[in-house]
Amino acid sequence: MDTALFLLAVAYGVATAKSRTPVSPELGLNWMHVEQLAGAFGCVLLWLRRRRPVEVACVLMALSVPFEMVAGAMVAALFSVAVHRKPRTTVIVYAASLLPVASDALLRPDPAMSAFHYFVFGTIVQGGAVGWGLFVHHRRQLLLRVAAEAELRAEQAQMRAREEVAREMHDVLGHRLSLLTLHAGALEYRPDAPSEDIARAAGVIRESAHQALQELREVLTVLRATETGKRPQPTLADVHGLVAESCTAGMRVRLLKEIPQAVPDLVGRTAYRVVQEALTNVRKHAPGAPANVHVTGGEGDGLTVEVTNPAPAPRAAASAHAPAGMGLAGLAERVSLAGGRLEYGPTGDGGWGITARLPWP
Repeated sequence: MDTALFLLAVAYGVATAKSRTPVSPELGLNWMHVEQLAGAFGCVLLWLRRRRPVEVACVLMALSVPFEMVAGAMVAALFSVAVHRKPRTTVIVYAASLLPVASDALLRPDPAMSAFHYFVFGTIVQGGAVGWGLFVHHRRQLLLRVAAEAELRAEQAQMRAREEVAREMHDVLGHRLSLLTLHAGALEYRPDAPSEDIARAAGVIRESAHQALQELREVLTVLRATETGKRPQPTLADVHGLVAESCTAGMRVRLLKEIPQAVPDLVGRTAYRVVQEALTNVRKHAPGAPANVHVTGGEGDGLTVEVTNPAPAPRAAASAHAPAGMGLAGLAERVSLAGGRLEYGPTGDGGWGITARLPWP
């Protein structure tokens, strides 16, 4: 661009230079040689236009009054001012650049056109350069704004991905660690249990710990890549395995109705997380209490997931010291992102219930 503007300035100066009456013939110098040197100097100044566009434009405007061959470099400098400076500064410099046009029309009149027409012509030429520069300036500002918005959207998408991974870590690890706590509590409560039962409980603890580490490793791998879609996600059909796993751990869980088939992925995954979080809360806050899982709905009617448990036994309730966490808040956010609604709270018999209503188009 610098080279192109330099060559255009040279070509403009040469094309517009004409043999006219010198401004100061009493100097005794060959005015054409002086004007050529001034024109070359003005073209060389264009190489400084990026760092100091306003200063270069002002110097070239001053030189263009006595030296006509500097006019091309002045027009290029006006373009640079419009590109690199604010529009207000550009308007001021452009207004100042009309003074050399007026002086040129008076000091070096063109025999082919009147002074007024010459002034209008110069105004249009310099206005075209300024207009082109303003277009480039606004286009660059627009591209910068678009790039900033794209970067912001990328950061927001990355944040949403990390929040999703955080929810996955809470759901997965909360479920596994609650199973570990349940079996470890059983061993602590029955140290005199038969050796077969102790070995079986220890094996379940070892397997649950191994699965927890494996799932944590998968989640952390996703977190590093910020691509949550690579990790296999559970579906509504996996609720059967979730219930069976909880029953193996010693819970009493009843699945009151067959799971609907062909549920959309997002709806099924959200329903699975609702059941998983609800069973985890039963193990933490109502140990020993049975849980009922009720899944109903169909296409067009929506999907309703309800998990309830009665009040735990007094001894079990007294031994439940698990603090309240952010599970329900995160679950409500997950259900909301799926377009559904989450309701939870105590039931009439002193128990607890969680109900999620999810859309099924």
